[in-house]
Amino acid sequence: MTGTTAVPHEERRIDWDGCLNVRDLGLLPTLDGRRTRTGALVRADNLDRLTAEGQNSLLAYGVRTVVDLRDAAEYRPLLPAPDGIDLVRVPLDALAGPDWWARFGALDGTPLSFRPYLDHCRPAVAALVAAVARARPGAVVVHCGAGRDRTGLAALVLLALAGATPAAITEDYLLSAENLRPIWSILDRPEEEAGIARVLADAGTTPAQALHEVLAEFDADRWLPAADVAAVRARLLG
Repeated sequence: MTGTTAVPHEERRIDWDGCLNVRDLGLLPTLDGRRTRTGALVRADNLDRLTAEGQNSLLAYGVRTVVDLRDAAEYRPLLPAPDGIDLVRVPLDALAGPDWWARFGALDGTPLSFRPYLDHCRPAVAALVAAVARARPGAVVVHCGAGRDRTGLAALVLLALAGATPAAITEDYLLSAENLRPIWSILDRPEEEAGIARVLADAGTTPAQALHEVLAEFDADRWLPAADVAAVRARLLG
């Protein structure tokens, strides 16, 4: 499939009972006129909330690998993980280390944190890419708690490696804000979005502008293992 226009996000949305922010990262236009492959990579929020019906839907979608970006202490599944799923942990917050948090922690929750993470946490980024590149055949799900920040960074890296257009990567990131409104109510965090907006306003930018700036300087393909980069591209482009 070729083309550079965006595909309506409803075509990529996935309904897994227990989750609110799940979508396939296929059908996104690339810089060379192709589209990313469906059924290869899925981004999601907290899979711990999956019901039995949700787990069955995940399996039916062809998922065989789950990459959990959360710290181990956040893992509190409602049900045992289904058989036939490989679980790979890449705890992005813990891997950043205390020095990173002291310097850049105020940016957490916004795309302003992405550039510092790419610059200063390269082993963690490499572990993320390796987890997807070396996964066995089948769909890979990458998720964190809300499916926006850690998962947003992961999606940006993986899609950029596949050559997705900056506009498509940015549009996909922005979809999470609306999807997550029910979560902030459930968690009694009504000021979540307002706090993020203040951080961005203080920096004189918007989420879209911040993401485009990150992508304009993206160079991870130069320092990641070439074999892993090639494997990610093959998985996402077919």
